Amino acid sequence: MQRREFVKFCAASAAAAGAPAVAAADALPTLYGRARLVGENGAPLKAAAVPAERNLIFHYPFAATPCFLLNLGRPVKASARLVTADQRSYEWKGGVGPRLSIVAYSAICAHQLAYPTREISFISYRREKSARNKFANVIHCCAEHSQYDPAEGARVLAGPAPQPLAAILLEHDPKTDELSAVGTLGGEMFNQFFAKYEMKLALEGGAPRATADTTSVVHELENYCRQQVRC
Repeated sequence: MQRREFVKFCAASAAAAGAPAVAAADALPTLYGRARLVGENGAPLKAAAVPAERNLIFHYPFAATPCFLLNLGRPVKASARLVTADQRSYEWKGGVGPRLSIVAYSAICAHQLAYPTREISFISYRREKSARNKFANVIHCCAEHSQYDPAEGARVLAGPAPQPLAAILLEHDPKTDELSAVGTLGGEMFNQFFAKYEMKLALEGGAPRATADTTSVVHELENYCRQQVRC
């Protein structure tokens, strides 16, 4: 039975039983074009070569929307049940790669849309605790101190963010050890991002809403932007 038909069947059954019908509200994956991840030299990025606990950045599913690629250095097998700001639930399935340690998320903060630029980044993965960060191994946005757990689907641990970071769906080819981005899961912030920054992005050159190419270059964050704010 198709999902749409199943939902209709459940609603009809509830109505027949005298109970109010409740519409399904799952946040389903959004699939975009496949983008193979490549290094700065243009060669396919091998999962085994992704350094552990380092900030890597690529752009997907649009040319102007940055994402974090993280090797957490340990297997991330457990799934996580999460909820978007508009109360749609979804299940994040864990890491990919030979050790199931590689994850990817949109680098657009779910609160005030802070994101890594060429000049500065207020958001990044932090291994260490600090005065403003009581958690280790989190994605921390210093703009308003939202903190996300990358080992649990970027669940919000602290701060004002209303939802997890959107997950980037990765596929790992065990034969070639290559990685590809294929879609997103969770609460996308792309419409809000473009509404806020499209003019700025256009002035910087290119077409902000252009979809990502069939390959996406992965950079070390320290090579991508001039300054990382730490807090």
